[in-house]
Amino acid sequence: MALLQAGDFPTLAVLAEKESGVAGQLMSFLFDPTSLLHWRAVEGLGFVAAAQPEQVRKHINRLLWQLNEDSGSFGWLAAAALGEIGRHHLPLVEEILPMFYGFLQNPFARMTMLWGLGRLWEVHPRALDEAIPLVFDFLKDQDPQMRGLAAWCLGRVKPPGLAEALSGLVGDDGPVELYDREQLGRTTVGSLAREALGSRD
Repeated sequence: MALLQAGDFPTLAVLAEKESGVAGQLMSFLFDPTSLLHWRAVEGLGFVAAAQPEQVRKHINRLLWQLNEDSGSFGWLAAAALGEIGRHHLPLVEEILPMFYGFLQNPFARMTMLWGLGRLWEVHPRALDEAIPLVFDFLKDQDPQMRGLAAWCLGRVKPPGLAEALSGLVGDDGPVELYDREQLGRTTVGSLAREALGSRD
């Protein structure tokens, strides 16, 4: 937990090379999207996936189960974790990428999957690029959290038509909570739209 609190992901990855249970310990933190520590556990899983992919592979099915409404887990941060794992080691999730599209269509997992997809696209922009039109649609959602996450996500992949799609959102002051750059904070749809277009406040 001390490594998560410090955001020391490289040391966490080194620890995973020595101890086989690090990924399992991180999995136990994926249940509170309002907690900075739990978001850092998501990012930590990505670092462990890069260093010790087989240690993470055995938890993929558990993450998918958590995204099953019958699991009773409410999805938690499982979709975000899958995207982060793919960002760091794409082969671990390559075969299940079509399922990511399904999670985007499901309100049960949509928001954290948007975040996970944005993280994935930042490194692998061609992975699941068929989902781009669906994410464009989320820019029109009534929920500012959805609009903001969609703008942030699309800003990672910079698809054609982005400037036009975001032009109406640059003044949108709807609140958004986002984990980015190792911090969990509050911002606005407009700020994320401007950042996606290449400018920062």
